[in-house]
Amino acid sequence: MTYWEKERVRPPEDVLKEAGFNISERCCSRPSCFDFAARKNGTLILVKVQLDIDNLSVGDSLELKAISECVSAFSLLVGERAREKPLEDDTVYSRYEVSAVTPKTFESIVIGKNYPLIHAGPGGYYVEILSEAIKKRRQELGLSVGEMAEMVGISRRTLYGYERGMTKASVTAAYNLIHILGFPVAKPINVFEKSREQRKCFLAAAKFAITKSKLMQKIFRKFTRCHITTVKKAPFDFVITVPEEKMRIIGGVANNKEQELNKRVDEILSVSRVVRAHPILITEERKPSKKDILCICKEELSKIKSTEDLISQL
Repeated sequence: MTYWEKERVRPPEDVLKEAGFNISERCCSRPSCFDFAARKNGTLILVKVQLDIDNLSVGDSLELKAISECVSAFSLLVGERAREKPLEDDTVYSRYEVSAVTPKTFESIVIGKNYPLIHAGPGGYYVEILSEAIKKRRQELGLSVGEMAEMVGISRRTLYGYERGMTKASVTAAYNLIHILGFPVAKPINVFEKSREQRKCFLAAAKFAITKSKLMQKIFRKFTRCHITTVKKAPFDFVITVPEEKMRIIGGVANNKEQELNKRVDEILSVSRVVRAHPILITEERKPSKKDILCICKEELSKIKSTEDLISQL
């Protein structure tokens, strides 16, 4: 019996398909920081299913954020527990700035479009407050900051923080505010948000990693005009962004000893279709049996002088 059958919840892929998303193949030819890509119209998501969210490493999370930034995707972790402690439904957790939710919360977001209200932080559970609405309602009721703070059971300073959008509220304080003001005060959490800081951090490490591959060194030198991100935990090895052409290229680098090359090519093609990127494969000599991917051998790569030369072959 699978985890999904045991817990009587549906796998994330089934939930996304019901909601009309196009799903890529599972990325399992080698360790990957995400399991699959999913798209519906302009919404693109990279999903990692990690039942214990603490098992997502800092390296995997940085790569996931970097890839998401390159392909304009949202990243999301679907899990069931943190170490031995079960995760709560309708709550957003975070693992190295990657948002994490339970399978039931994931289904509620995707199918019901019901975003959770509670954020789990280091010190407990918090709610982001609709600051302007609280201040307006307090004034309508004719309450001073001190009077309302006393009714809620918080300090004047804390209430000022709520009204200025500088402080998150505890769940208890949020319930008290709802009781006093007579309307929902919590702001739904949009889990589809990206952090640009992680991307910059990872790219610095990525450039160092390039020196370990001669083919990647050559690729990096030839396409200096483009934005290149290298990755280790994905079916592909790099993503090239060509802003002038509004084009993305997902590429794999293969050596002659790779045993699962055809499987990996299948995954690169599948992810590329969902991401809407051009797939390419850079090889030393031999080519895979798949013919629906642009394959460039080492000697052919030497003849490509610019980004325009590469684009002309796509």
